[in-house]
Amino acid sequence: MTQAEQPETRDEALEATVAAYLQRHPDFFEHHPEILITLRIPHPTGDAVSLIERQVRALRQELDTERQRLGQLIARAREYESLSTRLHALVLRLIAINDPEQLCERLRETLLQEFRADAVTLRLFPLDPEAATTDPLTAAFKDFLARKHALCGPLDADKAEVLFGEAAASVRTAALVPIRTAERSGVLAIGSSDPERFRPELGTDLLDRLGEIIAHKLSAVTIERCGRD
Repeated sequence: MTQAEQPETRDEALEATVAAYLQRHPDFFEHHPEILITLRIPHPTGDAVSLIERQVRALRQELDTERQRLGQLIARAREYESLSTRLHALVLRLIAINDPEQLCERLRETLLQEFRADAVTLRLFPLDPEAATTDPLTAAFKDFLARKHALCGPLDADKAEVLFGEAAASVRTAALVPIRTAERSGVLAIGSSDPERFRPELGTDLLDRLGEIIAHKLSAVTIERCGRD
């Protein structure tokens, strides 16, 4: 036997072993349907494609689509879990901060990093009839302050300018989180140049929790604004 014949002989022996095993275990594919789906089984139909083959192709395409969806769901779940853990770490760091400037800086640094954002602004103000007409931010967001949940999506140019100033030109999407304390209300805005970063369908439960955390901290530390300037 030459060296050139050995690989072919080994393949033939392996095929014979597999064939014999399948003959002894005819229910093999019932226990391993995922293998059956990946197999390509010819049909004696000449150039025509059999109905069974069309069905198998359709099933494979459907399976590939479902695998992609599952992969996306798993990736989002992992991102959610990771972000939740990091927010918990942020809470622990905020507990020890009582200086307004340090609190502002820590919030900005953490939110820019953890949300892969390009701009962060926190603005608080008293709610009174005069402020609603004299303060641009109050006038622009007075309806938003009645929301219970954060809002994600594109931000119109006027509101982006009020919140982010010169950085507004690069902000394509934003997460707006209502902040409410006993005496003041306001908005935490996290802006991104990525148009897909804060999609309207994005879940807001973590953002809502973040707003509650910040509002609780602001009951002890006074900040009027953070970011933009």
